[in-house]
Amino acid sequence: MSSRNEYLFEQSQHVIPGGVNSPVRAFKSVGGTPLFFKRGQGAYVWDADDKRYIDYVGSWGPMIVGHCHPAVVTAVQDAAAQGLGFGAPTAAELEMAELLCKLLPSIEMVRLVSSGTEATMTAIRLARGFTGRSRIIKFEGCYHGHSDGLLVKAGSGALTFGQPSSSGVPAEIAALTTVLDYNDVAGLERTFSAIGNEIAAVIVEPVAGNMNLIIPKREFLDALRALCTKHGAVLILDEVMTGFRVSLQGAQGHYGIKPDLVTLGKVMGGGLPAAAFGGRRDIMQCLAPLGAVYQAGTLSGNPVAVAAGLATLELVQQPDFYEHLSVLTRQLTEGLEQAAKQHGVDFSAQSIGGMFGLYFRATPPTSYAEVMTCDKEAFNRFFHAMLDEGIYMAPSAFEAGFVSSAHTYADIAQTIATASKIFAAW
Repeated sequence: MSSRNEYLFEQSQHVIPGGVNSPVRAFKSVGGTPLFFKRGQGAYVWDADDKRYIDYVGSWGPMIVGHCHPAVVTAVQDAAAQGLGFGAPTAAELEMAELLCKLLPSIEMVRLVSSGTEATMTAIRLARGFTGRSRIIKFEGCYHGHSDGLLVKAGSGALTFGQPSSSGVPAEIAALTTVLDYNDVAGLERTFSAIGNEIAAVIVEPVAGNMNLIIPKREFLDALRALCTKHGAVLILDEVMTGFRVSLQGAQGHYGIKPDLVTLGKVMGGGLPAAAFGGRRDIMQCLAPLGAVYQAGTLSGNPVAVAAGLATLELVQQPDFYEHLSVLTRQLTEGLEQAAKQHGVDFSAQSIGGMFGLYFRATPPTSYAEVMTCDKEAFNRFFHAMLDEGIYMAPSAFEAGFVSSAHTYADIAQTIATASKIFAAW
């Protein structure tokens, strides 16, 4: 084989299901051979064939300061030199917990875990233990990790493969999850009116990023908070993606909505496996060893992952960090829209903080149903044409994209110029 990417993928399929360790990496949605990366630096990644790409995936969000930032690498090296893990408390865990409580006012107590799936899974269990209720509400196209009760009409990889639910999830568990339409206030109100006393929690991506980027309507967020308060349900904001990505206080700070529980991941680990869930003190105190809701993890608060996260969170607190990131991201989306319009291509784009969405439809979608009207085949053509030119976008029409502080205005200009050339050829 002339391509090392092709060779590695062929070999991987013998020992790894589908040749990948997370489904969307397989390029099944867009076609072709997935890239195997060997190196990253700043806004760029290099594949197994040594081809360089401008990276708009950023490890699916964590690389907000770019790959291999010197401060993050140094922090990881220093922590690793002291030990890779202890399975016991460390001072760094306390430092991270105090910082999360400081940066996100909704968090009064917090617990560290290792993945977003672990955080959301436990937040649901905690809400059920606190309320004594079993039913949860989620929204179609929102992805909250791959625990059983949340893989019902999910987004991300499940949506990419056209299978918004999963085999292996018992019907009895799925039956406890009510799925509503994102941004649909009337549907939310009807559901609470009918079964409000059964609902333990509502879990929602405050900015949806797993069915592409969907911006919430103000009235939708307000209704979520008011209805959960009125009916005694726990409002869980899943900020695994948006936390420290759309602003220093996440989506909750950007929109001024206070959740009862919040889940975090990605940016707070700086590229290493770290996540957290936290919120109201009275709810968090239901966790073992204080309460009856059990959760544990050998690698929770791993010192190397915590070191990477602390270094990253120090960098994002620098003055004007998010203002600069937002300007970069907005310049990208506006430039791509203008290029498409110039060449008569049905296309729209939008951004919030360092997240963006690209849609092959006239206007940005506001719901799962509208996402499904996007021209998926046009996206696939665009993805491969950009990839050939050294621009790496998410390999799915149903994923948000990410800009880092390491991207330059020259990177953005090159990306827009490349897209314009592609649109002109269409």
